[in-house]
Amino acid sequence: MNSNLPISQPGRAIIGKASGKTSIFMGKAVGTFLIAILSAVLAIVGYKLFEGNSQQNGNFNNNNNAATPVVSSVGNPDFVPAAANVTPAVVHIKTLYNVNQTSRNPIYELFGMPQQSTPARGSGSGVLISGDGYIVTNNHVIDRASGIEVVLPDRRTFEAKLIGTDPSTDLALLKVEASDLPVVPLGDSDKVQVGEWVLAVGYPLSLNSTVTAGIVSAKGRSIGILNRPGQGGYVDPAQVANTAIESFIQTDAAINPGNSGGALVNTSGQLIGINTAIASQTGSYAGYGFAIPVNLMQKVVGDIRKYGQVRRGFLGVNFPVPAVEDQMLRARGIDPGEVSGVYIMGVQPGSGAEKAGLKEGDIIQGIDDIEVNTSAELSERIARYYPGDKVELAILRDGKQRKATVTLQGEEEETVTEGAAKGLEARLGATFAPINDRMKQRYGLSEGVYVTKIQPGGFFDSAGIPEGTVIARVNGRPVNSLADISKSLAASRSGMVRLDGITPDGTAFVFNFPLGA
Repeated sequence: MNSNLPISQPGRAIIGKASGKTSIFMGKAVGTFLIAILSAVLAIVGYKLFEGNSQQNGNFNNNNNAATPVVSSVGNPDFVPAAANVTPAVVHIKTLYNVNQTSRNPIYELFGMPQQSTPARGSGSGVLISGDGYIVTNNHVIDRASGIEVVLPDRRTFEAKLIGTDPSTDLALLKVEASDLPVVPLGDSDKVQVGEWVLAVGYPLSLNSTVTAGIVSAKGRSIGILNRPGQGGYVDPAQVANTAIESFIQTDAAINPGNSGGALVNTSGQLIGINTAIASQTGSYAGYGFAIPVNLMQKVVGDIRKYGQVRRGFLGVNFPVPAVEDQMLRARGIDPGEVSGVYIMGVQPGSGAEKAGLKEGDIIQGIDDIEVNTSAELSERIARYYPGDKVELAILRDGKQRKATVTLQGEEEETVTEGAAKGLEARLGATFAPINDRMKQRYGLSEGVYVTKIQPGGFFDSAGIPEGTVIARVNGRPVNSLADISKSLAASRSGMVRLDGITPDGTAFVFNFPLGA
């Protein structure tokens, strides 16, 4: 059984009525509120559940040195050296799951997928990054597995130990007890250019090691797929805050289920990304795949090895949904065609950004002399820093270029003052009140707030959220007051926000969108 799950199309949210029936809610501008901007269905690609075993075979020469790009006599790139260099170090990952971890999955029920009644196995890919057995893969490939087996292309098999995971980037680090293993040389994802040739290497569709070629189609893509229920098993939204960091490399190299955790390399055979997701209406390759940049991977893996967990700095700014940003800029007399950067719609009280003097309306155009154009790029850049690090921001304020040095904070939550909570209402363009007993009984809820008033032209109005909408959870946390909303938003260090609620007609919904970093 394939665990790839579709997510929403622009302008739509895949939702379910309280009665359990499936329905589709169309807001007047819900598409502006969804981080998923593709018209195709998006799916996590690497995780394939199946019954029984499929034998993996392959013999390759070990070569740990990066290959030199080769051009054939007719002027076309020659991928043979890079493929020969990389395939020995891309492994097949097999996982085993207990019955009680895959049974009674409400996400499967929502999409009409059959329930598991027997122990299940999973299949994915991984990349050897050290000769002593450290392997990088996707978190969703090994999530909640009771056993992890690694098969090398030369047929050697190892039991793998899970060193650590980072759901916010969908990365995991494994270790096998071995030495003198082949490795994939690390490249520099910052130097990747749109249009350059790349290879995707992995174990798709339970096949042997497979290499496909394509080009880099885009960089800095955020597709709203991480920290979603159903990746490798159901996760209760109440137990997981949405802290996803997404700034994918997009490629048209063929990537299929089973490729997750595999390598995306350049024509020199250097690792530039970890294959993670696809855009598809069928769950298989349909044109575009997405990979985690290797530079972000190095930070995550380095933290796991050194600290046992990932440590990240927190900037403390909020920014709008990309589709609404142009509207906000024009309303302030700014031509979005002439100005690039990330528009700040709010600064979190007590944050490093506030202390450095950043204000609503500032446009962040660079970090430490590196240009940023999208919220995804901003979040990914900030995620590379540690609490206490200082970053220099290039900002545009009132048409003038400025510099601001910000000291990033850590993950600890701060006390939310009444003034700060009221400021949140202004940023969201809505006012809130706790749900009453009648609402609790009608919707079957024990907690939540509802929207009492929408400010015309505000954030909620632009997103098509009507008055009377009930919000039960923000970033997976129950909310009963405006202060609870503010605390939950502060917990999203990447700026990704998830709302779980019910529309006035009783339809349940889930919205994912970016709000800050």
